[in-house]
Amino acid sequence: MRIAPDAFRQSAWHVHRFLADVPLHDVWEIRLHGGGPDRHLRDFRALLERSGVEQAGPAVRALFGLRRTVGALLGWDERPSGPELPAASYVRRLDEAERERSLEPPGAPWGPFRLIYAFENEALGEILNRTVHAFSFMGMAPAPDGYRVHWAIYVKPVGRLTRPYMAVIDPFRRWVVYPSIIRRVERTWSETAWP
Repeated sequence: MRIAPDAFRQSAWHVHRFLADVPLHDVWEIRLHGGGPDRHLRDFRALLERSGVEQAGPAVRALFGLRRTVGALLGWDERPSGPELPAASYVRRLDEAERERSLEPPGAPWGPFRLIYAFENEALGEILNRTVHAFSFMGMAPAPDGYRVHWAIYVKPVGRLTRPYMAVIDPFRRWVVYPSIIRRVERTWSETAWP
């Protein structure tokens, strides 16, 4: 479910400082019942990879397919070839301590995103194209009945297209895509036989 940005900002996540200059677009709370002790964000991310977009149902897959098709036709998603980071990449903002703390290499692929950092219980990725410079944050913490994950989206405009683009996709993101993915992940987490 979506939560108020102020409630999210009360959590002690590193991302609050790291993306202090980027507008917070929306935040979701994912409730993971059970799971046993010593679960970390990597457990949630592995589950998300197995039960996320591709398993979320025909409506979600159709919306992602439509977005890929339109993006390809309009050249929205052209990316520089090779491993070079775009000049605007926030991976360049990491200091040496943040790089050392990251459990995965900054700049590595992370689904459709580029990983900025992956700490034990929080990770941040970015996507930079002709429509947006967007950031996907996930932070996981213990809760009385299991765990809670905050999933926050930050959006930095890249031009005149950003605002109308977000206005068009937001209803689909907020009413179809995220709820479908979150329901599936919550159900899969609670049904998993954790060791």
